[in-house]
Amino acid sequence: MEKTVAFAKKIWCVKKQFVLLLTPLIFLPVLFLLPLKEGKCLYVVLLMAMYWCTEALPLAVTSLLPVVLFPFLGVLSSSKVCPQYFLDTNFLFLSGLIMASAIEEWNLHRRIALKILLITGVQPARLILGMMLTTAFLSMWLSNTASTAMMLPIVNALLLSLFGNKEASKEPGQLSEVTSDEPNQNKICSVSSEIQQLSLEETTFLNGRPDAANKKKEGEYQKRVWKGFLIAVPYAASIGGTATLTGTAPNLILIGQLKSVFPGCDVVNFGSWFLFACPLMLLFLILGWLWIALFHGCFTLRVRKKKVEEEAESRVKLVIQEDYKRLGPMQFAEGAVAFFFFMFAALLFTRDPKFVPGWSKFFEKGYVTDATTAVTIVTMLFFFPSQKPSFKWWFDFKAPNNPIKPLMSWKRTQETVPWNIILLLGGGFAMARGCERRKLNL
Repeated sequence: MEKTVAFAKKIWCVKKQFVLLLTPLIFLPVLFLLPLKEGKCLYVVLLMAMYWCTEALPLAVTSLLPVVLFPFLGVLSSSKVCPQYFLDTNFLFLSGLIMASAIEEWNLHRRIALKILLITGVQPARLILGMMLTTAFLSMWLSNTASTAMMLPIVNALLLSLFGNKEASKEPGQLSEVTSDEPNQNKICSVSSEIQQLSLEETTFLNGRPDAANKKKEGEYQKRVWKGFLIAVPYAASIGGTATLTGTAPNLILIGQLKSVFPGCDVVNFGSWFLFACPLMLLFLILGWLWIALFHGCFTLRVRKKKVEEEAESRVKLVIQEDYKRLGPMQFAEGAVAFFFFMFAALLFTRDPKFVPGWSKFFEKGYVTDATTAVTIVTMLFFFPSQKPSFKWWFDFKAPNNPIKPLMSWKRTQETVPWNIILLLGGGFAMARGCERRKLNL
């Protein structure tokens, strides 16, 4: 028995190698059950799907398989496969990723998030609404993954401010307090939990010991609210990403396929898609907020709040206000990124909104696309200065002669942009191109 278990562990260690070797053999009958060319194309599709699902190869490496297999199997020539990895749509998505890196680099997302939270309020249901609105807005222009990664640290810090440390709160009579010796601009400083104090003060016997049943109930409530906050962010990112073409990869794949099947069709672009999808996004965002807030007990039916609850909410609001003040006045670089972000959205929306003539009519028809607009704005980030220019510097010969630091550097872009997603998009487009060529899409 021990030898069997040891042998099974060894097999598990090389499971990816087994998948790599056995999958081509398992799907081999597909080559003989279908016409030769269609069977070869389907064989590549099934092979890539299995490798993607099992991650036997890295996802980006699997996306490169059409470059190897389509030419060797005679499905599609290399000169027609390779351009699929750098289509117009891929550059539009890459521009959105670089813009997300610039926003994260200068902490613009934190200013937007904290401002919306101050407007919506600090009652748990309102906090969830504020986080969902912020995440959905960021996800409209940035990728879902980037928006979620930006917002989750803020959510976690707010939860610590609202409920304290969950692990410490399990001990009876012990209040949680999160402190920090060094201020961290990526986290909101936390205070001791007044809500935990409520559960201790109002559920105490005459001998001073807390009621175990009520304390357990309070802990379950806190756990439900904690879960509600955490799932609200990725839900809002997924919903918000549907409003624009750059918000999520499936939208870009749709546009890529439309341009491939109907090359002369430009009915669906950034502006027309936004007018169609934004109202639906708002509707589903509100429904999602109501569902999460109700299911996780964030709404209260009491007209009058308890005094300690009011104090807890006021403390959380104070924490948010202090963190917002800690950001200080908007810096030149932060304002510049906000300006380019606004131009990024405005120019994409007004290029050809369909219901009114766009600015693209001043150029040759079909030459200027959404990718042209996005890359133009993003390029400016690499030479626009991050410090306010001073004319006195030219005449002050004692001033330090430091090189101008732009808003974004290529080194920073290489570190933050998920290049594997670009290859994933290209692999999908190459696969679709092969299926279209061999009529598998019919």
